[in-house]
Amino acid sequence: MTAEPYQPDLPRRNALARATVDAIPPSGLVLLAILSVQVGAGFAKDLFAQLPPSAVVFLRIATGTLVLGLIARPRLRGLSRSDLGVGAAFGLTLGLMNLSFYEALARLPMGIAVAIEFLGPLSVAVAASRRRLDLLWVALAATGIALLAPWGETSRVSWPGIGFALLAALFWAGYIVLSAATGRRFPGAGGLSFAMVVSLVLVAPVGIAAGGAELLRPELLLIGLGVGLLSSVIPYSIELEALRRMPKRVFGILMSLEPAVAALVGLVVLGEILHLREWAAVGCVVIASVGATRTT
Repeated sequence: MTAEPYQPDLPRRNALARATVDAIPPSGLVLLAILSVQVGAGFAKDLFAQLPPSAVVFLRIATGTLVLGLIARPRLRGLSRSDLGVGAAFGLTLGLMNLSFYEALARLPMGIAVAIEFLGPLSVAVAASRRRLDLLWVALAATGIALLAPWGETSRVSWPGIGFALLAALFWAGYIVLSAATGRRFPGAGGLSFAMVVSLVLVAPVGIAAGGAELLRPELLLIGLGVGLLSSVIPYSIELEALRRMPKRVFGILMSLEPAVAALVGLVVLGEILHLREWAAVGCVVIASVGATRTT
């Protein structure tokens, strides 16, 4: 007679995990998601000393594609060419957004890069509202960017870095619009999973060519896996849970804190100390984002 193999009490563990998540208020979940994304960005930037930004993007997207594909495999049966076209556009935008942001991150302090990138969702919120008050938020955000611009020769903020961050903002705005369109056409999380595959196909040639044999180093692969989990898989799961338990407007207001959190993570993880003018610029973008979100 053979002994029964040990089987962990999965239902009990799942119930315990659910109870733990339910004990965290939704606002706390949003802050955890923001912190996860920015810590992932901090580790990614630290990895730039050994791998080019495009190679780190490849590791991040490859991790997200693998994990999400195991959770929600895209079902393409019954979808039209138009549906697939929207999903593919979503994936291309996702890949270009990450490539642009990591190039900006390589040239700018984290808090500044995220503050400029945040013009993307801010512009979408303003466009959806169309109230006169939104002109105030636009002016405030523009003031923040003007404070960050490298007008002096000694500035550590470069125009190429600002350019890449603005590109990332543009693609983030497109990401928001196409994400909603993809969600209406694909069942469940299948649209995001399909988009991640498209994004990986776009990024892989660039990332592999840039990273070369260094991508095969086990320690770099492990760090890249951590970046992918922290930047994509974990925050996505937490945000879904938070959205299930709170209004979208409140969620958007809390997400507006992301540039400030990025600046703090940059300080703790990377030792990036922002000057008073740079903190003022980040504050302008955060306040503008909160204001635009509240009036939509």
